[in-house]
Amino acid sequence: MATKFYFFAFIFFLLTGCSHGDWRTASRDSVGIAPKPSEEQSAVVQVYAARTFNWHKYLAVHSWIAFKEKGADTYQVYHVLGWSARRGGPAVVGSEDLPDRQWYGNDPDLITDLRGEIAERAIPKIKAAIASYPYQRFYRLYPGPNSNTFISHVIRNVDELQVELPPTAVGKDWINDGDFVGFSESGTGVQLSLYGMFGLTLGLGEGIEVNLLGLNFGVDILRPALKMPLIGRIGFSDAPVFGD
Repeated sequence: MATKFYFFAFIFFLLTGCSHGDWRTASRDSVGIAPKPSEEQSAVVQVYAARTFNWHKYLAVHSWIAFKEKGADTYQVYHVLGWSARRGGPAVVGSEDLPDRQWYGNDPDLITDLRGEIAERAIPKIKAAIASYPYQRFYRLYPGPNSNTFISHVIRNVDELQVELPPTAVGKDWINDGDFVGFSESGTGVQLSLYGMFGLTLGLGEGIEVNLLGLNFGVDILRPALKMPLIGRIGFSDAPVFGD
């Protein structure tokens, strides 16, 4: 019964708009989560996710990664932008930017925050993972590869990022180059996926997740919580299994 409800809710929100904001006037202000480079000289790595713009926000989040090398006075921010790919440009876009901007009116959630030596170790691997992403000029909103597919790829290829994207990160279950089997995002389990549409994940970090039509239902056993599509995580906050 619950599966039917979420399926029809999913179709409803795909076919109807629930708000009519203008992206040109939506806020892109910093929310003050990231440390200012002038106040934090050590290396920093942060992963963010925020509800997407307009009616899409009821379905999914947009995710991105930001890092600052030791002593640097700016952050580098990388994410996948569908509008860039649709205009013939690269899907993966990187630039010097504020890492913690609102995503067109929606506050970001901080998924992970690495600082110091662990961030220094992670940054070269992050750069390599960005370069190895197989869809540099291709984007598909649903079921991927999209912005969440990209960040999931980076997480899977950087040992220091022992985290997972939220269940609302539609597209995260598109594994690598459309593979059917792979390690889970946290690196603590295994994942089966049919092009991001159907799948199963078992892991210490993830718990148990079932993917139906790109929507995630799951239970985190280690840090008790329910994982629900549209809603997100209900229960204890997520955290790396093994810490830093």
